[in-house]
Amino acid sequence: MTALDEKRDAPLARPAPHKMSWAWLGVMPFFLFAFLFLIYPSSTIVVRSFQDSVTHGFTLKNILALFDNHYILGAYWISIEISLLTSVGGGIFGFLLAYAAIRGGLPSFMRSSLMTFCGVASNFAGVPLAFAFIALLSPTGLLISWLRALGYNPYFHGFTLYTFWGLSIVYMYFQFPLMVLIIAPAIDGLRREWLEASENLGASSFQYWRYVALPILLPSIMGTMILLFGNSFGAFATAQALTGGQINLVTIVIGSQLRGDALGDPGLGYAMALGMVVVMALAITGYTVLQRRTERWLR
Repeated sequence: MTALDEKRDAPLARPAPHKMSWAWLGVMPFFLFAFLFLIYPSSTIVVRSFQDSVTHGFTLKNILALFDNHYILGAYWISIEISLLTSVGGGIFGFLLAYAAIRGGLPSFMRSSLMTFCGVASNFAGVPLAFAFIALLSPTGLLISWLRALGYNPYFHGFTLYTFWGLSIVYMYFQFPLMVLIIAPAIDGLRREWLEASENLGASSFQYWRYVALPILLPSIMGTMILLFGNSFGAFATAQALTGGQINLVTIVIGSQLRGDALGDPGLGYAMALGMVVVMALAITGYTVLQRRTERWLR
């Protein structure tokens, strides 16, 4: 009998018993958190948007009311206006600030200090932020008191903190730090070899930005501005604490509809919330598409 025949007659090895992995338990808190605070509330909004508040039957009147009520359309438009203004303004200012700190030849500690500040400021919102600006820019605020001492009062020239422009200034405080944090990796991805190659070919600084740097950074800039738009569009606590509901943002109107008072309509409030979900989903989709395009450039 040959060695080959002996191998053929040898008994087959038993497969190793399958051991159950418990590693998936580590991600269970994440899935539980996502279900409780994202999936379940979103599904509730969708269901109740098509549900009658009295009979709890299926209805389209809540959705149709979004397009028939000028007050609601005005709330959406004001929210879109302030979101566009602060996303573009915060995006431009944040990009220039980030580029100056990263590629502007500033000392290295300036970048670390800026990133630390932006990490804190981008999450500083709500009632504390409203109180800070009231203490600074209200008619009795610190900065206004200094300007009055110099003979100039902005409130005598049409400025007020509790209107559209005042709220836009407050929103800019957490918009541009978020822009700095998100755009910084894209600016880091600009290779110095591209600038050196452009200079060697005789390109000016304008031509370098026109044909090289800006086309590479533009998808990231636009994507981040879309993210800033969504960040501003969904803000509620800052505007509510600052203006007391005087500016009819869509988030404030939703709160008044769901509050349960005599004039509230929960079904209409859920339909407005569904409209916000659609707008936010479009913003996130646009950001994702542009971000993937940027990653292809910066590989």
